[in-house]
Amino acid sequence: MGGSSSSLLDENKCNYIRGRAEAELKNFSPHYRRQYAVAFFRQLHDEVEQHRTVQTQLLKHRQHTEPGKVLYEEVVTHYSAELKKWKERYVLVRADYSLESHENYDTFLNGASPKVRLLPAGGAVLTSEDQYTALADRFFPDPSGVSEESAPPMVSMPDQFPVYLWQPYQKHSYFCFHGADSQKSFAAALGDCIRHQNHDYQKKTKCEVRAFLEAVQFYRQEKGHYGSWEMLIGKDVQVLSNLVMEELLPSLQTELLPKMKGKKNDRKRAWFAIVEDAYNVVKSQVSTGLAALEEECRAATKQQEGLIRSDMDQIINSKNFLAGKLKATVSQPAVKFCMENVQPYLSSILEELMGPISSGFSEIRFLFETEVNKMSKDYQESSSIDKLKKGLAELGDLPFTSLKMQPCYRKVDVLCEQLQELRNRFKFSNTDRLVQITQNYMQQIMDNVVHTFEQLLSNSLRGGPSQICSAIEKVKQRVLKQYDYDSSTLRKKLFQEALVEITMPTMQKSLAPSCKPELQRFEQYIFADYTNFIQVENVYEEMILQTLLSEVDKVVKDAANMKKHNLFVDSIDFPCESQSSLTDSKTLPGSIPASPTKHMVPPIEDANPQAQGNGVPESQDQPSKPEPALPESPESIVPAKNDQQEPSAVGIDPGITINAESLTVNMASLDIANEVKEEKTQENAVHKEIQAPDNLKEIRDLITVVRPEDPGDRELDSHVELLEQEESILKEELRTLESDRPENNEAGEESGMASEK
Repeated sequence: MGGSSSSLLDENKCNYIRGRAEAELKNFSPHYRRQYAVAFFRQLHDEVEQHRTVQTQLLKHRQHTEPGKVLYEEVVTHYSAELKKWKERYVLVRADYSLESHENYDTFLNGASPKVRLLPAGGAVLTSEDQYTALADRFFPDPSGVSEESAPPMVSMPDQFPVYLWQPYQKHSYFCFHGADSQKSFAAALGDCIRHQNHDYQKKTKCEVRAFLEAVQFYRQEKGHYGSWEMLIGKDVQVLSNLVMEELLPSLQTELLPKMKGKKNDRKRAWFAIVEDAYNVVKSQVSTGLAALEEECRAATKQQEGLIRSDMDQIINSKNFLAGKLKATVSQPAVKFCMENVQPYLSSILEELMGPISSGFSEIRFLFETEVNKMSKDYQESSSIDKLKKGLAELGDLPFTSLKMQPCYRKVDVLCEQLQELRNRFKFSNTDRLVQITQNYMQQIMDNVVHTFEQLLSNSLRGGPSQICSAIEKVKQRVLKQYDYDSSTLRKKLFQEALVEITMPTMQKSLAPSCKPELQRFEQYIFADYTNFIQVENVYEEMILQTLLSEVDKVVKDAANMKKHNLFVDSIDFPCESQSSLTDSKTLPGSIPASPTKHMVPPIEDANPQAQGNGVPESQDQPSKPEPALPESPESIVPAKNDQQEPSAVGIDPGITINAESLTVNMASLDIANEVKEEKTQENAVHKEIQAPDNLKEIRDLITVVRPEDPGDRELDSHVELLEQEESILKEELRTLESDRPENNEAGEESGMASEK
């Protein structure tokens, strides 16, 4: 970076910075302790209730990607800050989206540690000197205010295709290339790293992560900050360090900037070096303190695990009782504000979101289809299996080929401009977060598409070229249909989250002055032993969120009902299952994914139990567990009637007519499907009526129940036992029917007459 900062950031200043970091961590700790206990209870509750958090999808999801896998590699010209000169380096991006710079390819193969390893959370990629200079000026509050015309660049580039990696509070990185294509490819790979480093940590469901994010939200609200925070990026240590730096920077600017002398570029370098040194001090202090805080909370909740498991029902009842009391105070103003100040604008915001996001997902679909068509055409021309396998390998790398994915991502970039008016009405300015999260989802669904395509096609790479080409086309069309469904599901989830993130802060901030001062008096309704697991502020936030979600869901559902941008309604019957074999000519018409859609917040049950003594509710009837998902069609369970009759293996005449009513399986008792009824008077019946079986084979088919595979169904064993009992009953009825045949009756009469003679 240039410019020494040692004389400006001495030991006394470092001690002052450590003290500020320690004070910030001390103020943050109570929020973290409370949220850790709440998150730990929620985790155990989900475990006991076996809640599933997998998003409904048809496409297969790749299980694991090795973090060390290399996604991008190139020999580039990299500026070495230590040597203050440009050096040729072997640069690569790994699957954990870290950037490594090695001395050369040989040292990389020998396992040497990288010269530089970057985790560019919060970074910005710039490809011109003017862009970089403008951004650097934004973060250098020059007290003199004097602009230097024709000032030399901060770093002289050896070639005309530069890439600048700007990072907040950290050292900037500089790269240079000989051609525009290499420059664009590297910049695209860096963009992928920034997106994933920004947001991947926040997608984790671990107790520590959930507790930390909730604690940051409440801590910032305590300071009067509502809404999406632009520096909520990276892992926990970086986020908390950003909190400290946000408070620390103004004092450093006031004290140190006026003392700086020299040309503007020299002062810039010195200032950025001071900020980097201060950030490193803060990060070190925060890392140590946060690790100790996590260990303290982990040990405390471990001791309380037995109480949580034994009193789970009572804790839930206590929370529901609190919610019932709190509802009388919060519900009316929340609904009133939502209907007057949020609901009228939800449809227009959704319209602004749907266009660019749906356009990006359409581009993903088009790119996949184009690449498959190209692969198929190349195989038709060459008839080479090796070339086809190479094409499949390239297709598998498509989600990580950043340059090819860029046209898809650019479709969503326009959101930053289209949502500008939200700054005034809802004070929402963090459109970059919305864009980046959407692009990460686009990359994920592309990975699902190519992975599903590979899996379905893997068993069909035998036969002649015409057969393989036919299989490629068949699999492509099948996967595209699955993509359309998953794309609709994912986009509706994105729209819901975006609408909440945009409008929720306005509700929180507007209701806080009247509602938050009242929260403390509701703590008396929590049983003393459960105060660690139930926080009034959490229940309050959930109630506001549910009020908003009820309106958001209506708007998104209306858009799906009108089939805007190819959105599907939730109850649509989709005739594809990614688990089905390619050789199947048909898929089950009523089959649905086994996992239910994830809900953002579990609903708070209305509870008004009678309070006793200190206001603690008596034990209430615990809500019954949800029943297993039912297939939508009886046809997905009972096979269709065969046209041909087969001879019986046990000597029963195929011509015997058997009453279907005595053989119909009671589906409700099996928890598999709705009870099959024989009445033909139901005009609105959707599925075909089951006909009486005509032969033994149909009887066996009837009692052989085929159900969608659901590895998570723990009641499968009991279902099998019930089926075996039904089968034994049916066999007994068959024996009875066989004994009642006319031939048997005549034989019995003849034997009786003979005995009388």
